[in-house]
Amino acid sequence: MKKTSIFKKFIYFVTMVMALLLLLACVIPYFPVKIIPLFSFISLGVPALVVINILLVVYWVFTRIKRSFVSIIALVIGYISLGSFVQFREESARNMEKELNIMTFNSYGFQGLDHTKKKENGENIIKFISNNDPDIICFQEFDYKRTRGEELSAYEYNYVDYEWGVRRKKVIQAIYSKYPIVSHGNLSFPDSFNNGIYTDILYKKDTIRVYNIHLESLGITPGKGVISKKSSDKLYKQLAKVFKKQEEQAKLIEAHRKTVNYKSVICGDFNNGQYSRIYNIIKGEMLDTFEEKGSGYGRTFNFHGLPVRIDFILADKEFRVMAHKNFDVKYSDHFPVMASFSLN
Repeated sequence: MKKTSIFKKFIYFVTMVMALLLLLACVIPYFPVKIIPLFSFISLGVPALVVINILLVVYWVFTRIKRSFVSIIALVIGYISLGSFVQFREESARNMEKELNIMTFNSYGFQGLDHTKKKENGENIIKFISNNDPDIICFQEFDYKRTRGEELSAYEYNYVDYEWGVRRKKVIQAIYSKYPIVSHGNLSFPDSFNNGIYTDILYKKDTIRVYNIHLESLGITPGKGVISKKSSDKLYKQLAKVFKKQEEQAKLIEAHRKTVNYKSVICGDFNNGQYSRIYNIIKGEMLDTFEEKGSGYGRTFNFHGLPVRIDFILADKEFRVMAHKNFDVKYSDHFPVMASFSLN
């Protein structure tokens, strides 16, 4: 009987661990973060876990095929439970002119990643918005100075969170609309620099609620070496605290939505991925426009070189998603997203 090499034993151990982690990711959305914060870290790594398990399947198919079933079973269960993080369809070429187009964009204060070109970057963002002409724009990290000029004059109506963002010197949220805003407010996330706001907008003969949310930031800025400067223990404690606060904020949003009778759209920067407990709470039974009409990977942010999807547009089922587009423009640390809707 041929002995199994130490190398193959090690690879099989890795196979078991990777399969187990992927299976664990399937139940993470149903566990409160406060029970085991570590689970939230696993949910962020789902795309990587899928790729690793696929590579392990390939390896075992050519060496010892029976062992490939460990990863295959995990991948099948993962696909059934979590769905695919890649949409295998062509990008929608639909003409959006006759639909309601909503954009979400964490604009990073309009300053860009190169602060020496802040003015130029702001002009590029305005030009980008003009060229794509959304009906409603939800800005996270808005530049309040933009309210003083005519750059966004195509949008007759707006709500910029002055009380929370400017007066309290916290992150500014803004919603700009071509349709009348009949009421507005903010969610006032406690003990946070981030926030959520909402507007009720008259669209044709309907009133729709549009939320613009910016959940607790991870506090890790790509490219600034924050991770390497902190011990793993301190980093874990910091992120565990952030994930707990994100869950509190997600529950606040969930409770607020239950008081609304209008059809709702939720836009924003969740600072967490689509496999997280946080996303699961906010989404509920809503439609994710990327899952409905998006294509490819749907990257909205590069986290230390790894593409992730943390910016979302969600809509009640009374909406029909007609198109979804991820833009590859480097005017911020995030990439803009736009979706097109009609009302069922």
